[in-house]
Amino acid sequence: MQTDREKSIYRVTIGGFIVNVVLTVGKLFAGIVGRSGAMLADAIHSLSDFMTDLAVLVLVKKSSKPKDDSHDYGHGKYETLATVLIGIALFAVGVCLMINSIQKIVGFYHGEELSSPGIIALVAAFVSIVAKEILFWITSSVGKKVNSQAVIANAWHHRSDALSSVATLLGIGGAIFLGGKWKVLDPIAALIVSALIIGVAYKLFKPGLDELLESSLPQEMEDEIISEVMKINDGIADPHNLKTRRIGQNIAIEMHIRLKSDMTVQESHEITREIEKRLKAKYGEGTLIAIHVEPIK
Repeated sequence: MQTDREKSIYRVTIGGFIVNVVLTVGKLFAGIVGRSGAMLADAIHSLSDFMTDLAVLVLVKKSSKPKDDSHDYGHGKYETLATVLIGIALFAVGVCLMINSIQKIVGFYHGEELSSPGIIALVAAFVSIVAKEILFWITSSVGKKVNSQAVIANAWHHRSDALSSVATLLGIGGAIFLGGKWKVLDPIAALIVSALIIGVAYKLFKPGLDELLESSLPQEMEDEIISEVMKINDGIADPHNLKTRRIGQNIAIEMHIRLKSDMTVQESHEITREIEKRLKAKYGEGTLIAIHVEPIK
């Protein structure tokens, strides 16, 4: 049975998928009829959204499965994998747009003629900007609400498509209304946007890669965990050997603590249960916690 979280993710992703289908078909038509290479490139960029939508739909479903005999810590990293794949897709699109833009700029200054597009391509670019920006805000809001990095990553892919369409709008508008040497505005704007897309790709890819490589949580977060533990009971001493990592939307915490040597097993058990309760209240019920008790030296 689907959880509310899964339903929210599927609803916003399928909605985005449908919009991407309509936009891609519309952009291809406008690019061909309007004789706009920029619009055709923008259509190809929209096409890349299909891959990321499918990645979210398939891998988030997998990440929502509970732990089993083969996955003691659950399947949360499938969602992380989706985020990394989206980052890679964004990077690839950004690099391709950058190379294409540079080639057009160099060719223009060597005497190559750039074609002047039709009004239909300009209208398509404007519609794309509005639609993709709306999708970004809706998808980003859902991603933050359900704490899904994959959905947030997909939202940024929507925005990268909107930015790409801004470059297309400026380029097509300049080519239509200014003409002549101003036709080069199209590839120049696309070059700037491709750099922005590559920057966004890095911001999505780096945290996901860190998680797959078992990187620890930020130092300030680990300090916060130690602080929370020390607030629980005066008998707790020397929290040490702290190990942390992120698993999809959840985090895992392992640590050693020292308690009085004459404390009963029941008493020490109650303290560790209180630690777990406090940490889960702060970081979520899915937080994985392992505590090793040692006597105070």
